[in-house]
Amino acid sequence: MSTNHSTAAVDDTVIQKTVQALSERNMPAVVAESGEHALQLLKDMIPDGSEVFNSTSETLDTIGYSDYLHNNPRYRNLHDEVAAEPDPVKLREKRRLATVSEYIIGSVQAISETGEIVVASGSGSQLGSFVFGSKYVILVAGTQKICPTLSDAIDRTRGYTLDRHDEWLQSQGRGARPVGKLAILENEVGEGRVRVILIKQNLGW
Repeated sequence: MSTNHSTAAVDDTVIQKTVQALSERNMPAVVAESGEHALQLLKDMIPDGSEVFNSTSETLDTIGYSDYLHNNPRYRNLHDEVAAEPDPVKLREKRRLATVSEYIIGSVQAISETGEIVVASGSGSQLGSFVFGSKYVILVAGTQKICPTLSDAIDRTRGYTLDRHDEWLQSQGRGARPVGKLAILENEVGEGRVRVILIKQNLGW
């Protein structure tokens, strides 16, 4: 899949088709007009006092959610607790417990117009939460990540997004890494468990 295709905007017809397909798979989506709108939706969707873990995401960073959540007394922020743990053994245990957080907020690599969601990870640390562990999952993505088919969504993940991830690693002085785990969310059995926010901006990879 070309870089242009991987970053191209999609029209409202495609967005609404995708929203309908996600709903039919029990993963309802709402459309945000901007990153600011998406940030407000997230604030409104998560009640005070909730236990929250946010996975590493350029999209969440860009819309300001990562900064908003950091040290926010509204929530119990498991990401902050993990980041503050100096002991390697305790750190691994806290990361494991984070996979069953009440809420996990993250992004995805691609979404098909037919409603499948594709998520890739090096370690797989967030995938257990997305697939089963967390009570509630909110996935946030720019609409440029919408692809015509599941095959196109996987191609985007293995191509464009992997290349961008490698560039990000290299900017931190780290070596490129392959995809460790790949998950496809095709249908959700838990009513209201998985929700999606689609942002009408080119955000994230």
